[in-house]
Amino acid sequence: MDGLSTLFLNEAQALQEELVSWRRALHRHPEVGFELPFTKEFVRQKLMEMGCDPMECGKTGLVVVLGKPGGKTVLLRGDMDALPIAEQAEVDYRSETDGKMHACGHDLHTAMMLGAAGLLKQYEDKLEGQVKLMYQPAEEIFGGAHDMVQSGVLENPHVDAAMMLHVTTGIPLPNGCLMIPDGGTGSASSDEFRIVVKGKGGHGAMPNLTVDPINVMVHIHLALQELHARELTPGDFLVITPGMLRAGEASNVIPDTAEMKGTIRAADSKMADFAKKRIVEIAEATASMFRAAAEVTFAKHCPPMIADDAMSKAARKYLTELLGPAVLPPVPAQSKVGGGSEDFAFVSVEVPTIGVFLGAGDAAQGYAYPQHHPKAVFDDAVLYRGTAAYAYFALRWLQEHS
Repeated sequence: MDGLSTLFLNEAQALQEELVSWRRALHRHPEVGFELPFTKEFVRQKLMEMGCDPMECGKTGLVVVLGKPGGKTVLLRGDMDALPIAEQAEVDYRSETDGKMHACGHDLHTAMMLGAAGLLKQYEDKLEGQVKLMYQPAEEIFGGAHDMVQSGVLENPHVDAAMMLHVTTGIPLPNGCLMIPDGGTGSASSDEFRIVVKGKGGHGAMPNLTVDPINVMVHIHLALQELHARELTPGDFLVITPGMLRAGEASNVIPDTAEMKGTIRAADSKMADFAKKRIVEIAEATASMFRAAAEVTFAKHCPPMIADDAMSKAARKYLTELLGPAVLPPVPAQSKVGGGSEDFAFVSVEVPTIGVFLGAGDAAQGYAYPQHHPKAVFDDAVLYRGTAAYAYFALRWLQEHS
């Protein structure tokens, strides 16, 4: 496949200047969640200029289907949303939208997926089946992939396999290199919890006449930490993070209520269910002990992301053909579950899936800030490699599974 892989890499490299232009335009106009009017129209217009026929899917998603009907179909995903973060990165294409920033690299994903669409459209006659390109909103709030799955993105035509690519920065992954996990759980599930403690407020000088919800919430917070220390088998992956505690507005007043919000990250659904059960039991029992009441609710569920073993091997084979030693040695997914969650997991529970990671900011080369940081910076030089990886993977998967 040397000739074909070289062709795709060279064609992608010829697009580099345009890829950078697209990425920086998207970076200047970040949008969050499902509210992506600029981004969606930008993507639609570029796709139509390439001769593609973008179709609506779900609240804000777009889908393009290329190739020959009747065979297998492989799906490629590029997420489009940004984060509600005020950018502090010193780049000349900084966000022009107050309080919003592409701090996770989805602007790179969108640009690379546009490049992949152009490549695959150009060589559509070489596709031995169909490629479905999924331009997805709301990854950061774990809503976009689920919405598009519910809206039929995996049907008409039916999707047989799926691949996503995600850039990284601020970690020791060399720029332009690919990391492909072995089969298994690659990233954790995520659930958000909310605890409201209901007490009895009053004057700070007379605490005996109150039921202090702040005291109760502090004891709940401390008790939740014991799940790791005394209720899990050493080596089990579970992270419970209370990220917000809020109560009261005056220093001399005991409030009626206190609120906690946090997240649960787990390696599998069984562990997540255990954590939910124990959070409810601990919150309610602790509150009762101090004469208060606690209400626990859960939201924003995302399942764990599962890497399919056969898809992992296929990705390693095809992308090594394309990029040679830039594809790093295998990383066993089971050896260390990633704490971050990825809503492409909603696709991974339906069809064989693989996630590929592209270095776009090597910590060893001065990219000091990780994703989701207001000073995070990504290296545009890797864009053509991501474009080629998307397109070449789809072409080769169809060739071997026609």
